Order: sequence, then C-alpha cells, then structure tokens
Amino acid sequence: MVNKLSHKLRSVGIVGLGSWLPEEIITNADLSRVVDTSDEWIKTRTGISERRKAAITEAASDLGTKAAQKALEDAGISAEEIDLIIVATVTPDMFLPSTSCIIQKNLGASKAAAFDLSAACSGFLYALAAGSQFIATGLYKTVLVVASEVLTKIINWEDRDTCVLFGDGAGAAILKPVEEGFGFLSFHLGADGTGGDYLQIPAGGSRKPASEETIKNKEHYMTMNGKEVFKFAVKIMGNASLEALEKAGLSKNDVDFFVPHQANTRIIDSAMKRLGLSSEKVYINLDKYGNMSGASIPVALDEAVKGGLIKHGDIVVLVGFGAGLTWGASVIKWFA
Repeated sequence: MVNKLSHKLRSVGIVGLGSWLPEEIITNADLSRVVDTSDEWIKTRTGISERRKAAITEAASDLGTKAAQKALEDAGISAEEIDLIIVATVTPDMFLPSTSCIIQKNLGASKAAAFDLSAACSGFLYALAAGSQFIATGLYKTVLVVASEVLTKIINWEDRDTCVLFGDGAGAAILKPVEEGFGFLSFHLGADGTGGDYLQIPAGGSRKPASEETIKNKEHYMTMNGKEVFKFAVKIMGNASLEALEKAGLSKNDVDFFVPHQANTRIIDSAMKRLGLSSEKVYINLDKYGNMSGASIPVALDEAVKGGLIKHGDIVVLVGFGAGLTWGASVIKWFA
C-alpha cells in the first residue's frame, strides 16, 4: 500500500499513555551511606526524596517495551497497527541496532518503521513533534513515541552533584488523528550548542572512543555544571512555555494544566510564577522518581491523566530542557 500525503494537515493528539518504573527504590538515606550528603541536603536543593533504579539485567528497551505495552492497552489498539516507533533516549541499549528496533521486535510491531532520537531531557517533546508530523501530513496513521532512560547506569556514584539527581523510568504515548481543533496546537523547540559542555558524557563516542585511559578517568559517566544548567533552566522553562502558547494563539491565562520536566522543584517553582499558575494546575512527581530525563514528562503526564487531573478539552502545556543544550514545549487541547 502506498501512503499518500494529504494536502490538508490533520489534527493529531495523544490517544493512549503508559509508563513503567523499576522496582528498586534508592532513598536519600541510601545515598548518604555512599557519598557525603543527607536527606535534608538533597530535599532542600532539589525536592527529591527517592528515585528508581533499573536492575543489572534491565536496559532502556526493557523499560520502554513495558511502557509501550501499557500505552497500547490504554489506546485499545494492537502492535500491528503501529506505523512508526520513535524512541527518545540518551541511554540506548547499544549504539546499534537502535533501541526502537529492539522495542519493535519485543512488541511484534512488524509493520512499523523505527528510529531513535537523542535530545536528552527534551527528547519526549522532540519525539512528539517529529511523530505528529508524520500523521498530520497523512503519511502514517499511528505513531508510538517512547522515552526510556536508565540513567543510573551512566552515573558516577562518587559524584554528589549528579548521583543524587537521576533515576530510571519509561513513558510512552500513542499518537493518532483526532477531531479538528483538538490535540497538538503548537510546538516550540530550540537548541544552544554553545552550552554543550555543561552536561555531557566525555568519552565513548567517535570523538574519544573507549580505552583503558578513558575508563580509568571515569569519562564514561555524566558530568554536569550544575550552576550553569540551573541558570539556563530557570530562564528557558518559562520562555519556551510562553513561546508555545503564543504560537497556539493563547496566553498563560488559558492554561488548565502544566506538566514540566521533573528536574528540580526550584526550577518548576520559577516556571509556575512566570506563568502565574497555582499548585493545583501543576503536576510534580519529582520527589518519588528524581530526574528521569526524557521519561519524566510522559510518566508525569500518564499519572496526571490516569489520576483524573486532565480532562477533555483542557489546555495542557508540556515543557522541558536538557543537555545539548536543548528545550521544547507543546500546547495540547486534550482529547480523551
């Protein structure tokens, strides 16, 4: 069958959500026995109380497959109906094959094309923007977007600045055509490569392949300039949200619910003030899961929807930022 591009763009929305968290819980007290920190120190600076840790045998595809299965069940469709799988991750199972192809195999989605996307904590929003275009133009009808991260496997557990922040998890969304006027109303994506050094894994790629020296120097672990990332995040979360609202022809007064990237409560508080939002309109699960990179927004969105906090017709804003530096925001008129 030949897919024909339609002349009129179709409205696209999320029709199914799913998430998956590993069983093991790492508390702040657990970390205080590994590095020089405390429950109070971590909570005061980040708002995090605990995070999830994948098992030694679990990879991004394992978590992502389980989240995808839940999303398919929520949407009431089979894996054979998926036309395309996009996986947002910075912790792929391996360089190749792509994690998306592994998830395709696991699901039995034999008709689906598949590719991975790397935009760090902004990955889910980049993947939503990409996936929605395939449907809007008429090329595909059903797209599965997965964000899956096992960040605890790239953490230096002796580095207090990073090991207290991150956790593992996966979220997934099924995208389909929806009634005109509903679904994604706008996207705003951006990047600033001049800040790439602020958050990186120095070795393991083609620039600095793995060697005895890079392993000895622990260059395969994440490094972060916390102060610079914080300054960037405080500014961009509000700016990106307002840009997306403007593109949708809306203002901050139109926002019914806000699902931000779960990185730091102080960053989220700053965005809330910028948008004039009360706590009742904002979903936060940072205290339970820590920063799950690209998986944080879909997991939070899934919990908010399943908890009845987001209803049909609500104007929902999703926003995130991450390494690269990257950022993204989307305005959705919820269709359920």
